[in-house]
This record gives sequence, structure tokens and C-alpha cells, in this order.
Amino acid sequence: MSAERYNRQIILKGFGEEAQQQLVKAKVLVIGAGGLGCPALQYLAAAGIGHIGIVDDDTISLSNLHRQILFTTADIGKLKVEVAAKRLQEMNTQIGIIRHPIRLQKNNILDIVSRYDYILDGTDNFESRYLINDACALLNKPLIFAAVSGFEGQLAIFNTPDHLTPSTNYRDLFPVPPDKGEIPNCAENGIIGVLPGIIGTMAAAETIKLIAKIGQPLTNKILNYNLLTQEQYTISISHGSGYTLPKTVDEFLNMDYQDTSEGPQGYIEIDASELVRLQQSESAILIDVREKHEVPVLDKKIYTQVPMSEFGAFLNKEFYQKHVVLICQHGIRSVAAAEALQEKYGDAKKIYSLKGGIVKWRDHFLRS
Repeated sequence: MSAERYNRQIILKGFGEEAQQQLVKAKVLVIGAGGLGCPALQYLAAAGIGHIGIVDDDTISLSNLHRQILFTTADIGKLKVEVAAKRLQEMNTQIGIIRHPIRLQKNNILDIVSRYDYILDGTDNFESRYLINDACALLNKPLIFAAVSGFEGQLAIFNTPDHLTPSTNYRDLFPVPPDKGEIPNCAENGIIGVLPGIIGTMAAAETIKLIAKIGQPLTNKILNYNLLTQEQYTISISHGSGYTLPKTVDEFLNMDYQDTSEGPQGYIEIDASELVRLQQSESAILIDVREKHEVPVLDKKIYTQVPMSEFGAFLNKEFYQKHVVLICQHGIRSVAAAEALQEKYGDAKKIYSLKGGIVKWRDHFLRS
């Protein structure tokens, strides 16, 4: 640990070297590298959190840039976790950054969350919020919750097992998810960029307070902030009823976490046999979205290489093929690329992603 880097924190009365050591030892998972996650990540990295995990399966688009301040125009089309990790590592070379370029689901969240001490939820949909909350409650992981809507932001801390009184969870605030379309998201309702910046920074502050054991964190409370009036108030949260909180892994895996923010995906995930069939079609283009240094190298007569780092420019080009097949190493980046193409073309083209990627179907690619 560099004392000089953190000198202004260490000399602060009520903080000191012991608190700084707690930050260095901590492992924090930030879920969502968007408007809330970007400022939170920056301040957590600068403060010296020893290990920071980033979960996000999305790519950067032009509409992100007014609020997702880790990214620039040149980053459009790239994976958020990759760009964020690179910038944070440049900001602080003394910490560890772990990339999770995936969408959290029932079958992977418990494994990932179990590796960290504190979880910061910066997502923007109810499916993820309930999923994250229940996983944290099951694993006894403190959860820093942040959200924005219109000109207002909310901040709370849930699932703190070491608190003097039994800790509340997100379901005590909202027992059941709203119906699909009942509450608009930022894409529908709009957002001014500075608001998630403020709330995301406050979420980082609450995380630091929890880790360093300073001040009065928002445990069992929710803070509401109004950007237009600069007013804020805090409400105590009491234990509610009328909801089911899973108490075992089996119960968790049997929970229904329906996506309330988006309609059904428009792309199709395929296996290697379907890929072979599409290879024979003149109306299909097969796109390898891996970066140019990745192996194995695919036959350029069959596969067109468009790295995710250049995918934003590709979206501006037109091509005649009706069927578009996206391929990457693990089937993660190809999904992000498929979603971007689906958003642009809708039903005008058939979009496919190779499920599991080249790693799963490696033998097929070595033979082709």
C-alpha cells in the first residue's frame, strides 16, 4: 500500500491508517457499469479498495456517454467491463480489477457473489434487483442499493448481518416486482446524466463507510434525493411481509425472476450444427467479434472478423445478407453484438449467436 497515494484519507481525523487497511483488504462487487456504476467504480478504485469486481454484459453505445463517464466516443461498441477495467487500472495500479462480462442469472450469481465481501447494485431493472437481493440475503452479503428515476435517486443498505438489529432487505421495501411496463426505465423515462453521478458517488461513500466502520451507514434506511430542489430525506425501513425470501440454494434456484424491463430477445442462440447449416447459405454472413490477437484464428474465407472494439463502426455500415451469425470465444460478446444488431434491424434481419462460443464448439472450428 502506498501511504502517499492515500495520504489525504489517512490523515483525516476519524479515518486513519487502520481504516485504509480495511479498504485494501476489501473485495467489492459492482453490478452494472452504467450511470450509477461508473462513478461508484471510479471512487472505489481511487479510495484503494483492494479488489473490485465488475459485472456487465453490455457494450457501449452513443446514448450511454452523457452519464457513463468512464467511456468516450472511441469506446462505442466495446464491452463496458473491458473499458472500465482498463481505465480503473490506469487510475490505480495497486488494486485488482476482476472482469465479469456476463449477465447475472440464477445459475451463476451465487458463485460470483460468494467471492466478494460487499455488493453494490447499480442495475436498472427489477429482475436484477430482486435476484441480487435474494442472493445477498442467502449468502449474508451486505448490499448497497442505488437507483434513479426521473429527477430523483434512492440509496439504501440491505442485508448487513453484523448490525445490532436484524437487517432489512429490498423486499421489505418492495415485496413483489411490479408488472411489466408498470414502471418505465431510463430508456423510456429519460435521465439527466448528473443524477446517477451523484447517487453513484453516494453509493461509493456508503460502501467505504461500511468497510471502514465510520459514520452512520444507511442500514435499515432509504435516502431519497431530489435533483430539482436539492432536497433529501431519509425514511426508516421496517420488516415487511407478503413476500418469499429463499432460505436455501434449492429454494433460490426455484424462484421465478422474470424480466420486467424488456420484451423477448429478438436474436436466436444456435449450436454448431445450425452454424454449419447457415454456412452453406449465400444469404448469411458469419461474424467473428473477437479481437484480432485471439486464437484459434478462423478461416477468413468463411468468417468476417469485426472485433467488438470496432463494432460500433460496423453498425453504421449496410450489408445485403439477411442472416447474421455472431461468434466469439465464450458466447458472451456475441450476445452483446446480437442485441446491438437486433436493436438496429429489428425483424429486417435474422440475428444468431453461437451459444457457448468457440470454446464449447472448438473441435468443430478446428475441423472447418
